[in-house]
Amino acid sequence: MKIVTVCGHGLGSSFMVEMNINKALSEFGLDDIEVSHSDLGSVTNADADIFVVGKDLADATSSLDNVITLDTLIDYPELKTKLEAALKEKGKL
Repeated sequence: MKIVTVCGHGLGSSFMVEMNINKALSEFGLDDIEVSHSDLGSVTNADADIFVVGKDLADATSSLDNVITLDTLIDYPELKTKLEAALKEKGKL
């Protein structure tokens, strides 16, 4: 399974969210999920099983499947809750 975080340029905010996803996965006891980050212009459905974006990019990522939209990128509890739900839906938890 692969998770990709997406932001406008694929640098700052997506990398920060990637680090938080890795932290959450560790807390869930999952070490077999690949996490990376990408810019909006490069990402396609073939790149991941789950995508994570900020609400500012929700419309721009409407063509992607399995998108977790975060209201606040720095809200770790929100990320962890939404990620847990997505992983349960995928049968990983």
